[in-house]
Amino acid sequence: MKKIGIIAGSGRFPLLVAEEIKKSGDQAIVVGIQEETDPGLGKIADKMTLVPLGQLQKLIDAFHEEQVSTAIMVGRVKHSHLFANLNFDWRAIKLLGSLANKKTDSILGAVAAEFSKENITLLPSHIYLKHLLPKPGILAGPKLSKTEKADIEFGHGIAKHIAGLDIGQTVVVKDKAVIAVEAMEGTDECIRRAAALGREGTIIVKVAKPNQDWRFDLPVIGPRTTRLMAEGKVRVLAIEAGATIMIDRDELLEIAEKNGITVMAFEADKK
Repeated sequence: MKKIGIIAGSGRFPLLVAEEIKKSGDQAIVVGIQEETDPGLGKIADKMTLVPLGQLQKLIDAFHEEQVSTAIMVGRVKHSHLFANLNFDWRAIKLLGSLANKKTDSILGAVAAEFSKENITLLPSHIYLKHLLPKPGILAGPKLSKTEKADIEFGHGIAKHIAGLDIGQTVVVKDKAVIAVEAMEGTDECIRRAAALGREGTIIVKVAKPNQDWRFDLPVIGPRTTRLMAEGKVRVLAIEAGATIMIDRDELLEIAEKNGITVMAFEADKK
């Protein structure tokens, strides 16, 4: 029996990973973020410790206390917290001060390097959830029109470019015009903004980064995604097959079907 650490942000992603670790016969040792991590995770984990955001040394110490040498980083921590009045510890301050920029990949890559120094290896965040990665094809909703297919192809190229710049992984398009681009505010706010600007019939394209580091920041969608789309009368959600975690897939797709939303997964290089 191994001890697998979970660095847990918000949302259902960490809970699903913990459940799969337990199913595999290993122990789930969770270090969560105060006021971010779902308290329900404590009912699944073999041990759960909460630390304030920005306390990197406490996080590492919690794993050392449990002799954890392998961990997974899952769940959302808002990038905008960088600008909040947080009490960063000396190690986090030193790490942030060493960076050439504050892009997501830069920060998470540096955090991964700090864990490596402490003999803690980060695993791919989807390693226990590969069954939640979609295969190519229409997953829910009506067939696509030629215009919609053209919009997806148009949006895919832009989304990949934006993702490659580490700005965001989602764009919303309509009639080959970009309505909204995801940045630090996250996918939900991007959808809301796009619905207000583009009104009915907009198309969401969500992608992995061109050189995706599978240890963190994978695209994730869930029922909340399709609920927001239904509220904003968004027409299509296009995601990358094999590179997007679909949380509570049945519920997600049921909402899409009821609201005439097409959810489709395309092969990475074939739109």
